[in-house]
Amino acid sequence: MSTTTPSSTTPQVDFSRQLLVAMPGMVGGSLADTVIYICEHNDQGALGVVVNRPMDLTVGDLLKRLDLELSLEIGVRQAFPVFFGGPVQTDRGFVLHTPVGDYSSSIVIGDLALTTSRDVLQEVAAGSGPDHLLVTLGYAGWGAGQLEEEMAQGAWLHVEADADILFEVPAAERYHAALAQLGIDPIMLTGTAGHA
Repeated sequence: MSTTTPSSTTPQVDFSRQLLVAMPGMVGGSLADTVIYICEHNDQGALGVVVNRPMDLTVGDLLKRLDLELSLEIGVRQAFPVFFGGPVQTDRGFVLHTPVGDYSSSIVIGDLALTTSRDVLQEVAAGSGPDHLLVTLGYAGWGAGQLEEEMAQGAWLHVEADADILFEVPAAERYHAALAQLGIDPIMLTGTAGHA
């Protein structure tokens, strides 16, 4: 007789490289109305960054706070917003970028990387670094099985991530753009989804 529990034989769904879109009325607090890019998802839990919540802080401001000298070559990047990445470690910077590059502390997700080391910001300050980047303070994290439980409850919709949504679409339009990839108009969503 097998002693394997049903949950250990059920294949885990990997939400890495997916955008999670918060369902109205189902996700509250600091993650309400967010779009989150999932960087890592395994049996230990999940880690992602919010990509649609710019803060009143620019990349230039952040680099100056880190005592990094800004080169003239930094150009428009110094005006890029820094994003609220999630409620965990809000004092720590995370850079979602492409190409991956060779930085000292990165999670590589296909052709994207999430880097937490200072070297990527030093390159940005010098006017080089990744072609596309999104800088956040903090991240969104889930413990083992927590994201799967929230998905089962209908708290999040998910769609394969699109680099245009991450780096090109204006932040205020990313929620609608992610829903549009699913063929959903935001007006169709209510806070009582899944309830009769």
